[in-house]
Amino acid sequence: MRLGVLDVGSNTVHLVVVDGYHGAAPRSAHSYKTELRLAEFLEADGRIADTGADRLATFVGEAVQVGEDKGVEEMLAFATSAIREAPNGDDVLDLVLQRSGVALQVLSGEEEARLTFLAVRRWFGWSSGRLLVLDIGGGSLEVATGIGEEPDGVFSLPLGAGRLTREFLTGDPPEPSQVKLLRKHVRAEIARRVADIIQLGEPSHVVGTSKTFRQLSRLAGAAPSSEGPYVQRFLPHAGLVDWLPKIAGMTVHERAGLPGVSSGRAGQLIAGAIVADGAMDLLEADRLEVCPWALREGVILRRLDQMDR
Repeated sequence: MRLGVLDVGSNTVHLVVVDGYHGAAPRSAHSYKTELRLAEFLEADGRIADTGADRLATFVGEAVQVGEDKGVEEMLAFATSAIREAPNGDDVLDLVLQRSGVALQVLSGEEEARLTFLAVRRWFGWSSGRLLVLDIGGGSLEVATGIGEEPDGVFSLPLGAGRLTREFLTGDPPEPSQVKLLRKHVRAEIARRVADIIQLGEPSHVVGTSKTFRQLSRLAGAAPSSEGPYVQRFLPHAGLVDWLPKIAGMTVHERAGLPGVSSGRAGQLIAGAIVADGAMDLLEADRLEVCPWALREGVILRRLDQMDR
């Protein structure tokens, strides 16, 4: 079955066309995306500005046409924290529906964590034992752990790289006092929930998903994306700690010149690294492996499972 998966995130709106069959890995057939940066259209009260809502509705309409051209039989469309937390989120959803015919499903933070965990479990398999999965998005941090396909511990915190950059790091490069304040804030937020995860047992395998972890692992010496998804990529906590003060002193332009760092995400790299550092430290993870599958693949796999019932 050819599926279209439309992911409306805080940074990127991404349509992935995949061929999916129950019992087999979904195969990507086409990709169409834009770095809309929906979170940058937030007004002082948290509402999404009309300009941002209009651009989102326009792109979703374009994505629908692309999907039809590529033979998509069913569209799975979902949105995460940017719309989930906006006071006018329902109005934005209505506008998208009216303009494109697409009813976006808004996922809760815990749903994001559970679906991402499912994708990681399928990628690594049962032999990987208890998994601890970390995902840093533009708006939130998701953490999940478990020994099956459903995690037995999850939490979601408003610690996304884009959100924290806007709220704490205003300079280029940011002032050391801003970096210090953000570090304190991140660690305090994670510390409130860390016992819920640690008490469930020591993980056999710690995994990171998302663009943030891919970029950080590349800085620490992991293989470039050009070598394909099946190459193991690790992020050692010690390597991250070494890099943090270096990138904190760089401008956005300088960070964009680092290996594996895209110009569109360079501005969020410091905040993402601070969250990764805090999560790995407080969750006692000396190293994590980067998984190429994440939320989108979890949405696809859940739908394929339902088709077989």
